[in-house]
Amino acid sequence: MAKKMRSPVLEGKKALIVGIANDSSIAYGCAKAFHELGAELAITYLNDKAKPHVEPLAREVEAQIFAPLDVSKPGELEDLFKRIKKEWGHIDIMVHSIASANKEDIKAGLLECSAEGFALAMDISVHSFIRMARLAAPLMKDGGTMFAMSYHGARKVVPNYNVMGPVKAALEAACRYLAYELGPKKIRVHSISPGPLKTRAASGLKNFDLMINQAVDRAPVGELVDIMDVGFACAFLATPYARRLTGETLYVDGGVNIMA
Repeated sequence: MAKKMRSPVLEGKKALIVGIANDSSIAYGCAKAFHELGAELAITYLNDKAKPHVEPLAREVEAQIFAPLDVSKPGELEDLFKRIKKEWGHIDIMVHSIASANKEDIKAGLLECSAEGFALAMDISVHSFIRMARLAAPLMKDGGTMFAMSYHGARKVVPNYNVMGPVKAALEAACRYLAYELGPKKIRVHSISPGPLKTRAASGLKNFDLMINQAVDRAPVGELVDIMDVGFACAFLATPYARRLTGETLYVDGGVNIMA
């Protein structure tokens, strides 16, 4: 079989992808799309348990940097960016595709969410993106693009999304404010709002299969999106073709969000 040709649109660009857990991860779709368009990649894995699942995927996209990253552990984020600075000297693209909340807070309604659980969800899902942006910005010497993954439940009530709705709303707001603050440095920031995808994280939501079926029925295009749709949307926004787009929340959902 002939080797698939890579496009040079992002040739020479350095991209950090955070959040790959397996081959169904949105972050993996981003990694594949960036790789196909010529970017060089840094891939992270959560811990030793996750490493065997992520390492083959990192090899597949020819990741030059493969490193552990648990944003809840002090120092790991800083160590990652020290390595990126040492080995690459700069970075052009950053993808944040991580979120977390306690199972009991996900399953219960918002009224039942504990202060500790809410703080945990905000720290992992939102503030870690801000911390990453703070470390990445000095390495984006010629500008760059940052992405965070949201969901429609940030803007509209999605039953059973519970605490993650307000958390993702905060993430989208953080992206807008960072787009404002980093704009003078030619750094663009976007939140991406994919439609329902069968990822490991989504499997923890109650009645998720029902959400999937409803999305298919309501989507104007008549079908679900996949991780590559999300990846190529991000890749486009990282190219010079989108050089004056920033602060957007881009829906990649087959049009589900426009339906009543």
